[in-house]
Amino acid sequence: MTGAVGFGVFSVDGDEPRVGFRVGRGVLDLAANGLGAVFEAPTLNPFLALGRSSWEDTVARIQELVPAGADLVPLEDASVELPLAVADYVDFYSSLEHATNLGRLFRPDTDPLLPNWRHLPVAYHGRAGTVVVSGTPIVRPSGQTKGPADDAPHFGPSGRLDIELELGFVVGVGSSLGEPVPTSAFRDHVFGVVLVNDWSARDIQAWEYQPLGPFLGKSFATSIGAWVTPLALLEDRFVSSPGQDPEPLPYLRTSGDWALDVELEVELSGTVVSRTNACGLYWTMPQQLAHATVNGAAIRTGDLFASGTISGPEHGSEGSFIELTSNGEHPIGLADGSTRTFLEDDDEVVLRGRAGELELAEVRGRILPARVSS
Repeated sequence: MTGAVGFGVFSVDGDEPRVGFRVGRGVLDLAANGLGAVFEAPTLNPFLALGRSSWEDTVARIQELVPAGADLVPLEDASVELPLAVADYVDFYSSLEHATNLGRLFRPDTDPLLPNWRHLPVAYHGRAGTVVVSGTPIVRPSGQTKGPADDAPHFGPSGRLDIELELGFVVGVGSSLGEPVPTSAFRDHVFGVVLVNDWSARDIQAWEYQPLGPFLGKSFATSIGAWVTPLALLEDRFVSSPGQDPEPLPYLRTSGDWALDVELEVELSGTVVSRTNACGLYWTMPQQLAHATVNGAAIRTGDLFASGTISGPEHGSEGSFIELTSNGEHPIGLADGSTRTFLEDDDEVVLRGRAGELELAEVRGRILPARVSS
C-alpha cells in the first residue's frame, strides 16, 4: 500500500460513524467488508483493546482485500471524526535540539539543558478533553500574560500563539495499576502513531509555568491526525536512534532499533517553513512509555503519548515558531510577501509526515479570533 494509510472513524451522508481504513484517497468500510462487528463502533477503542494479534491479523486481511479490488468509499464523500476516545494525554520533551534551542533562548548564560534532561524523558500531563481531530478550527486562547516591562499581569488574547510539530503514539492494551510497562513490552501495548500539533500560547505559558509547568498555555487544544497508522505497517521504518550520554538507568534501556524514520514538514498559510525527521529524537517511544509507568501508573486503551516538539540541528528544521523566529526576533517570510513571528487570525497550519511510501494523516488547523477579549 502507498499514500496515506491508517485506521479512523468516518460517516457518509449523516449515517452512523464507524471504523474504516484509509488507503490513499479512499476508505475501506471494515464492518461492511466482513471484518467484524467491532468496527461498527463510533471509536477505535473496542478494536484497540483486542490486542496485538487482532491488530496484525486485521492489517493482513486489509492487505488482501485492497489489492483484490474491494470497494472504497471516496475520501471526499466521507466525514471524519476523532478516531479514538482519548483516555489520557501526556506530552514529552524528547528532542535534544528543541530543548537546547529553548534553553539558549531563556537561559542564555547557563547550560541550556536542565540537570535532569539527559537522565529521564521530561513530560507534562495534558488535557484529554481538548484533543481534537485535524481540520477543527482553533480559537485563539485568552489568559493572563505579563511582559518583562509590565508592572502587573493583564488578561487578553494570546499574542504569541505557536505550534509544536510532534509524533504521538496510541495505546491499545492497558496495564494494571502498580505494574510498570518495560521497554520490551512496547509493541504489546501500543497500536500505532499519529501526527500531533500541541498548540501553545507562549505568552500565557511564560507567566504561568513556574513552578508546576504548562497549564492554560497548552490545554486549550491539541490536534491529531484523523487516521492512526499501525505499527504493523511501519516495521521497516525503525532505525538506530542517536546515542545517549550518559547511559540511561536500566529501566530505560532498550534493545533493537527504536527511532522512527518519518520525514516531517510544517506548512504555514501555503508556505513550507520547516522540514525535519522524527528519527533524531533523543528519547524513544518505548523509553517514554516505560518512564510514564515506572512509578506504577496504569495506562488505558486510548491513551495518547506525544513526543514533544521535533526539531533538527539546522535552521529550517525547527518544529515551532518560537525556534524558527528566535522568539520573534527574526520573522518568517511567506510566499505572499507577508511575514510572521507567531500565528495571526485566519492563518492555517498543516503538519505532514511521510514514512517511505506511506503517508501519515496530516494535521490541519485554522486560527479563529479569540472569543474573550477583556
